[in-house]
Amino acid sequence: MSFRKRSVVPQSGGSPSNQPAARQTLPQGVRPSPLDGRLTTSTGTHSLDSLLSGHSGLALGTSLFIEENGTTDFTGSLLRYYAAEGVVQGHHVHVLGMNEAWGRDLPGLGVDDSSKKAEVRQNDEKMKIAWRYERLGEFGAGARDRNAAQPRAASDSSSTAVFCHDFDLSKRLILPSPSTMKFVPLSTRPNLDFKDPDSAVSPFTSFLAHLTSQLSNAPNTTIHRIIVPNILSPAIYPAEAAKPEHLLQFLHALRALLRRYPSQMTAIITLPLSLYSRSTGLTRWMELLSDGVLELAPFPSTAVATKSNPTSTIQEEPPQGMLKIHRLPIFHEKGGGESSSFETDLAFTLSRRKGLVIKPFSLPPVEGDSEAQQGGLEHDHGKATKVDIEF
Repeated sequence: MSFRKRSVVPQSGGSPSNQPAARQTLPQGVRPSPLDGRLTTSTGTHSLDSLLSGHSGLALGTSLFIEENGTTDFTGSLLRYYAAEGVVQGHHVHVLGMNEAWGRDLPGLGVDDSSKKAEVRQNDEKMKIAWRYERLGEFGAGARDRNAAQPRAASDSSSTAVFCHDFDLSKRLILPSPSTMKFVPLSTRPNLDFKDPDSAVSPFTSFLAHLTSQLSNAPNTTIHRIIVPNILSPAIYPAEAAKPEHLLQFLHALRALLRRYPSQMTAIITLPLSLYSRSTGLTRWMELLSDGVLELAPFPSTAVATKSNPTSTIQEEPPQGMLKIHRLPIFHEKGGGESSSFETDLAFTLSRRKGLVIKPFSLPPVEGDSEAQQGGLEHDHGKATKVDIEF
């Protein structure tokens, strides 16, 4: 008869039950979503991360399709923030259709990162001291403090990594010497035989070949960011690139790669709406093949210098355009999302230090309407009603 301790539970395998499970280490710049735990990465813009269905970032395995009206280049700034965040985090950034000159304009890191960290650390110390003295003299406070110190130390060690950095447009990001940023420009070889280009050959073939080779040879823990600036722009792409058999096949293949590597890839594509309107079938198909669709509508130059709100105490920068959300990634699938961003009008402002800030849009009070500026209309018998308000 064999003897066994009563406190030990018999196991079918050879590993004891009291061994903790190995904690999975996430790549740098990746964190789980607060909604459903799916892995997300930052777009380099804080306000844009907060809009993406409540996941506080762009979910891995998804794509964003950003359209812009007019001749401005706000989408180019968004792409540069996205690329700069990937370079700082050590991700592999693939810029399709552009050469190395595009990567020299990436914004540099802001100087406020270290000061903000020091301020947050100082505030944490103050909170710890206040919390300790608040419970001074209470029965059993010392034992509770010792028990709570261990999980707090573990959380402090995991929160040191920055998920979204602050960038300064007046500075330039210096790429590391073994750079993880790859550029795949279109063929720029001169046509010395003066023959018409073969329209049957897709100009996106080199893009797919590069992505397939890079994804297959990289480790499974490598994060890839795909950037396609100003797709179908005549300044970059030839005329045959706008053929549906070329463009839609490329988007189908890119979507297939995103689904094949759901924990390694994200992609952002921009399109000039002044050349390809949303009423055309080609643009609608491009939107259907993307997970999220946003539209930037900048204000005319005469409307940029709008007057500030006289009732606000803080000097706010005037909005430079409107942001329209047509579809968000992972909004209707498992995990849900927040629909409040669809119900409010959103405006954006691009500044040197704050970057691109997206916030709700509201019209300022009419100049000369002193009663409205003071916070509301008053009636003789109380507040004014809809009948009393005259337009």
